[in-house]
Order: sequence, then structure tokens, then C-alpha cells
Amino acid sequence: MTKEDSKKYTKKDSGAPRKKGWKEIPIGGIIDKGGTAKEYKTGDWRTFIPVKDEAKCINCMICWVYCPDSCIKTKDDKMVGFDLDYCKGCGICASVCPVKCIRMVKEEK
Repeated sequence: MTKEDSKKYTKKDSGAPRKKGWKEIPIGGIIDKGGTAKEYKTGDWRTFIPVKDEAKCINCMICWVYCPDSCIKTKDDKMVGFDLDYCKGCGICASVCPVKCIRMVKEEK
């Protein structure tokens, strides 16, 4: 056993690895750079998906304001669909829609 190896153990622990002190434990949950959410497609565990009724939609964009995952796709100030790679199926968009043009349906996988 080397001198470095012996530092890992204490006489009290009788051969058990030494526990790290609080200063030696790395900080968890660090976001070390911006824009990492795009790397993790989080919509694959949902049960329900939003479906839009084009005839009812008035493009008020309230769904876009309230979506916690920015999954409402827009073009020219109009709602054009949902980004299902990141939509978790929470249904907030359907609940806040004033004309009820969004409904949540069970996703077929």
C-alpha cells in the first residue's frame, strides 16, 4: 500500500474508505453553459398530446404565453403547432385557451 492509498483509510474505519468532507464533494446541478436544454428531448415520457382545432383558433397566443416548455410553434404571429420533442403533455395550453381549440388526447405510441 502506498502512502497515498493509506490516506484513504483511517484507523477508526479499519480499512473502510474515508468519507469525503464537504469541501471535497463536487457541487451538483451546475449549468455550466447556456442552451443545453435543446440537447435533451424531454417530451418522450408524456401520456397526452395537444391537438389544435384550426377552425376554432383565433391566434390569441395565450397558449404560447403560458406553455412552461416553450412548445408552441409560431410563424408570423400565429400559432402553427406544437414542438412534441419537448412537450410534456401538461395540458396548460388547453386549459388557458379562451376558445377551447386545444384538446388533450391520449398519445398512441
